[in-house]
Amino acid sequence: MPLLYRIVSSLLGIILAIRSFTLAAQHDVIYAINAGGESHIDSHGIKYARDPLMGKTGTESDYGKQLLMINRVKPDDELLYQTERYHHDTFGYELPIAGDGEYVLILKFCEVYFNAPNMKVFDVLLNSRHMAITDLDIFSLVGKGTAHDEYVYFTVSRGRLYFKEEDSEIRGGKVKLEFLKGYKDNPKVNAIVLIKGYDEATLPRLASLTSEQPAQELHGDTQNEPSSVGDGDVQNDAKAKQRKTSGPKQPNPYSLDESSMMLPVFIAIGAFIPLLFCLCRL
Repeated sequence: MPLLYRIVSSLLGIILAIRSFTLAAQHDVIYAINAGGESHIDSHGIKYARDPLMGKTGTESDYGKQLLMINRVKPDDELLYQTERYHHDTFGYELPIAGDGEYVLILKFCEVYFNAPNMKVFDVLLNSRHMAITDLDIFSLVGKGTAHDEYVYFTVSRGRLYFKEEDSEIRGGKVKLEFLKGYKDNPKVNAIVLIKGYDEATLPRLASLTSEQPAQELHGDTQNEPSSVGDGDVQNDAKAKQRKTSGPKQPNPYSLDESSMMLPVFIAIGAFIPLLFCLCRL
């Protein structure tokens, strides 16, 4: 039986390896890094390099490993959302370009610290000109401990980058990707993937997000997530509505206990009576 078990396990390992290689071969991955972490191969066979900014810019963190799990991803892919790079100022990466063609940039995020929306909000700038993502509030979109991917589509032709209705010059064969510091905490990113000549039907996607899916808290506690939205440009309208979410509701001041409101009056009367008694004795 042990021999048979080893044979079956080996065959399963070979099948999974072939499947991962097949998935990776479907895409021309130009650039992939695990922000704030070491190299890693995900369930799609995409190899993420060690963060090139290690010890240079910002702070690398694996704080997300304190969560029991990361929702929406397979266990083998959780590491990509547990490590991150953040900075107290604007920071970025230089993405290599491999000639003319269509590209998709996949930015991976996961909120592992805050427990409410409107605490971390930032923008993402492409090639120093194009606002690729505005007012990104990860918690508002998917909650805590839940993976979220943003897809940024652009085209390169004759040394110029075309994003929506704008274009810009590509210098040195590289495109600058920046995470802009705003007024709501610090910008961050968990992982980056740049693919050329993609097939939309075979792009790596996260599992669907349901409203009943819990968001993980530290040390195993859970809380409910806000309403869910999907990833990709087709949900931009829904995302825009989600990103308008403000912080937690403040308590109604008129609902306070009346006895607590009269407490200062009682204190004043108590202090005045001894003073009045002393004055009468004079």
